[in-house]
Amino acid sequence: MDVRFVPAASVLRAVALPSEATTEATTQAPAVPFPGVAAALAARLTRDPGRPMVTFYDDATGERVEFSTATLDNWVAKTANLLVDTVGLAPADAVGIDLPPHWTSCVILLAAWSAGMEVQLAVSPGGPVDEREAGGHGTDRHVAGEHGAGEAPRHPGVIFTSEDRLDIATALDVDEVVGLSLRPLGGRLRAAVPGVLDYAVEVPPHGDRFGPPSAPAEQARLLGLAAAVARRDALGPEDRILTVGGPATVAGLLVATLVPLVCGASVVLCRNLDDLDPKALARRVDSERITTVDWSVPQSRTTGLPLQVRRLPAPW
Repeated sequence: MDVRFVPAASVLRAVALPSEATTEATTQAPAVPFPGVAAALAARLTRDPGRPMVTFYDDATGERVEFSTATLDNWVAKTANLLVDTVGLAPADAVGIDLPPHWTSCVILLAAWSAGMEVQLAVSPGGPVDEREAGGHGTDRHVAGEHGAGEAPRHPGVIFTSEDRLDIATALDVDEVVGLSLRPLGGRLRAAVPGVLDYAVEVPPHGDRFGPPSAPAEQARLLGLAAAVARRDALGPEDRILTVGGPATVAGLLVATLVPLVCGASVVLCRNLDDLDPKALARRVDSERITTVDWSVPQSRTTGLPLQVRRLPAPW
């Protein structure tokens, strides 16, 4: 086995909490902007149902797909219903995610949180949990997490994984595995795998409305952290943020998923951005009206972009 699952709060532990930050904007950010993720998504749906929330590119396949808040909410509801009705999970159960940067990663994160479940993310065994550790910078900061001190993480009741990693997921002791082809147009798995649910087959029939349970307290803390980052960087509804962050990274959890909920910004999430030449990237920045690039995009890829495009510093 070459994967382990850790709570989302462990991935975010490198991020400075509002009380630890030094800027006036961050210290004034609301600690609890919403009681939970479902409430934050519902508020955005009421405010901006038709505006883009996530635009996804896969530069290995040429795919581009865009989701308004209403469309994304539809997918989140269907996926949350899958978790409850098909997989049989309940609030506080754990959902494992082993996926690259992809629009479905955002949907599954939001669905699991909306259903009151714990998100666990795949990282390499023995490797760093967060980017700050990967850069050789130790940290004692921790987000108030999903487990108390000394409490072992819950075992995932389901793992969502890409088709090329199904052999890893099926070798684990997990009740259900959901496979995603990650092909354009939401394509099905290339071949059926015994005991594996095909996301593209299972999700569409589910209802597009979901009644969320009461959110666990830790969700408000995660949203408060996202609000602090948004306030620090003066992000708002007019911002379009380019990111390559996958779900097991700070950028993937905050910029691609939680920050847009609390500040109204939209995201341009790119997979395989290295396949795009600099001139094509500059054209994308212009056509997508990108205002901001986050720290997950290599500095070398942004040197030729217009000066008005901001680069967000890492939040640690």
